[in-house]
Amino acid sequence: MNPRLDALHPYPFEKLRALLASAAQQPDGLTPINLSIGEPKHAAPERIGQAIRDNLAGLSVYPSTKGDPALRRAISAWLARRYSIPAPDPETQVLPALGSREALFAFTQTVIDPSAGSVVICPNPFYQIYEGAALLAGATPYFVNADPVRNFGSDWGQVPADVWKKARMVFVCSPGNPAGNVMSLEEWKTLFELSDRHGFVIVSDECYSEIYLDEGNPPLGGLQAARRLGRDDYRNLVAFSSLSKRSNVPGLRSGFVAGDAALIGRFLLYRTYHGSAMSPLVSAASIAAWTDEAHVKDNRRLYREKFDAVVPILQNVLDVSRPQASFYLWAATPGSDTAFARDLYGRTGVTVLPGSFLAREAHGVNPGQGRIRIALVAPLADCVQAAERIAHFVHTSV
Repeated sequence: MNPRLDALHPYPFEKLRALLASAAQQPDGLTPINLSIGEPKHAAPERIGQAIRDNLAGLSVYPSTKGDPALRRAISAWLARRYSIPAPDPETQVLPALGSREALFAFTQTVIDPSAGSVVICPNPFYQIYEGAALLAGATPYFVNADPVRNFGSDWGQVPADVWKKARMVFVCSPGNPAGNVMSLEEWKTLFELSDRHGFVIVSDECYSEIYLDEGNPPLGGLQAARRLGRDDYRNLVAFSSLSKRSNVPGLRSGFVAGDAALIGRFLLYRTYHGSAMSPLVSAASIAAWTDEAHVKDNRRLYREKFDAVVPILQNVLDVSRPQASFYLWAATPGSDTAFARDLYGRTGVTVLPGSFLAREAHGVNPGQGRIRIALVAPLADCVQAAERIAHFVHTSV
């Protein structure tokens, strides 16, 4: 067996299941409300379902590894509209993917030389695929702890020079998971300068880019930042996105990779053998999604309504504020985050995710400790009821 498998940590939701099973009591007579996992619950757009029904013949066709040309053009056009940049070349700078999770993992295997003592730099807390992809590629993760002073962003200045020399890849997530923070142009400038100096690849995970609260202020994207700073070839930058959150279709498994043409070319070679081609059926549904913004705007409206209703309730009892983007609240707990999540579930039936499960101890601290991630994915009424249960729990427990 591959010995690197033994380096993998239990997934956060495995830890959560064990934690909840250890609760001193189980919720009695209360309907459970799960706000722990970032799985969209809003209805999928009808236009996507119709596209699937209209293209069932695609089940009888082997898909192209490079993806449907029409889909690549649709993604390129969407990037141009969304970020006010020239359309990336759909032949060399865009590649459809079976969701961003698969692509993030596979791309890491493409870039990392396992014999070179490579380091992969990750934010902390982080999406667990970053760590797993690095470990299975034979690299060593180096964690940059979230800085509350920077709105839980990363302070690249804390990374030692000897780590930068060994860095082959840097994961960034903007908008961030779990805090919903957005990288500024100045932060991008710093990271690009470091990449030029040390030669590492920047992997920009932008799966929450379309869930933002200010309709007139969409988050800055990596390709957009590169263009503003004169990096028109996107050298050493690849952006990843997905329809899962944007269009409420996590089961469709559809996203894309875009950026540096040289890196995309090598990734395409890897995928030729990896076997991750997208079905024509999924391609047709994806085109329907990327070419429509009305359902995305309505999706954001639904999330804004939840934040508007829930945040005032929770602010009375917890240190919590609206994020810049995403559908998460990153709330401080009065004491242990694991004990809070366990006892909250036992007494109220509300499930949240301990922040320490999303992070690793690094530089003497686990930066997720003392916080919980609350995913506002349930219907509005359920989110409000969950917030009221949390508020009552805090009032009667602290």
